[in-house]
Amino acid sequence: MKAKIYPSIASKTAIRLPSSKSLSHRAIIAAAIADGTSHITNIDYSVDIEATIEAMKHLGARIEKHPHSLTIEGTSDFRYDKEIIDARESGSTLRFLIPLFTMCDDIISFTGSKRLFQRPLNIYEELFQNQGLTLKYTDDGIMIDGKLKSGDIEIKGNVSSQFITGLLLTLPLVDGDSIIRIIPPFESRSYVDLTLEILNIFGIDAYYQDEYTIIVKGNQSYKAIDYDVEADYSQLAFFASLGLINNDIEVLNLNSNSKQGDRVFIDIAKKMNGIIQRDDKSYLFKKSSLKAAKIDLSDCPDLGPMCFALACMADGESVFTGALRLRIKESDRIAAMECELRKLNQQIESDEGTVIVKGKRPLIALDTLDSHNDHRIVMALSILATVSENEVIIDHAEAINKSYPCFFEDLRKCNIRVELYD
Repeated sequence: MKAKIYPSIASKTAIRLPSSKSLSHRAIIAAAIADGTSHITNIDYSVDIEATIEAMKHLGARIEKHPHSLTIEGTSDFRYDKEIIDARESGSTLRFLIPLFTMCDDIISFTGSKRLFQRPLNIYEELFQNQGLTLKYTDDGIMIDGKLKSGDIEIKGNVSSQFITGLLLTLPLVDGDSIIRIIPPFESRSYVDLTLEILNIFGIDAYYQDEYTIIVKGNQSYKAIDYDVEADYSQLAFFASLGLINNDIEVLNLNSNSKQGDRVFIDIAKKMNGIIQRDDKSYLFKKSSLKAAKIDLSDCPDLGPMCFALACMADGESVFTGALRLRIKESDRIAAMECELRKLNQQIESDEGTVIVKGKRPLIALDTLDSHNDHRIVMALSILATVSENEVIIDHAEAINKSYPCFFEDLRKCNIRVELYD
């Protein structure tokens, strides 16, 4: 699918964001392995969330889908149906569930996109080798065999917090208590905080002993609950940026006390001289004269693409550090944004983990842009395209389905002219 976006002045619109994908994954998994029936409300069905729902059905959970909610009859007695688990393109689904599926008395096979299995799994490979489990690559994905054991586990904190979450979801179910020792630097700590929050809500005892040590009690059971998923701060960045560079936008239904790490976008926007007004559940982002800034992305890598695009509209040279993990996401997000922003006549350069953007150049589409099959690349480029001097075409724009299928619909609600075609 191609998206043609025309330069448009956004209407002063209020946008209701989709539910947090991070919290949705965790809540669905916890409910699916809980004793009893849970009701999960405020669900948005992106491709990644669908992958997790289908995976948990293979484990024996009964999941009934409603327009914006789920009824989940969980199972603590795993009954794997012997089918291959398709994680599609979802790193969260794969990394969260590899340890959990070791609790089955079976050999488990995972499949998914080619790019998914190019992203590192070395943390689990090393752990499985140390514990005598098997993790083997196949033509279509991976195969695992053996049961995760409790114990004292060291894990690097700068690869992906998803590995820590996968262990935290599983270790409460095994015999014996466990200690997870995180080797600093501990990046994306906020995602681990979200996992601990969900564990506690579902009746699991797991907590920080100190800054780099997590205690997990063994032989526990998840408890069924009713849970309402809060709105997604990761998606906030896109419509907030539309307000900052185009015209005032109000964003609704946000939890001002959220533990989501991407809430830091509010601070980033302020650091770049963005004008923001707020009340308890909404933020108003006003068109602003943005200034360049130095931004550390080590705890919020998903914000990288939109931040790079936003910096194009800021006066001066913005420097983004701690960006190395952007290279192992759905695409190499640094290389992808360099390629596409240059097609928009922008000046951007990088080394392995630092990105420099020189702002205030004329924004002109010199060629058709490409999504690199990455939802966040599509959305970041789309927001920037609204203030281009000419229309912008983005190829493979269907990548938005991974996290925000209604993105272009919401963009149109803001009076942005968008044409979608094959």
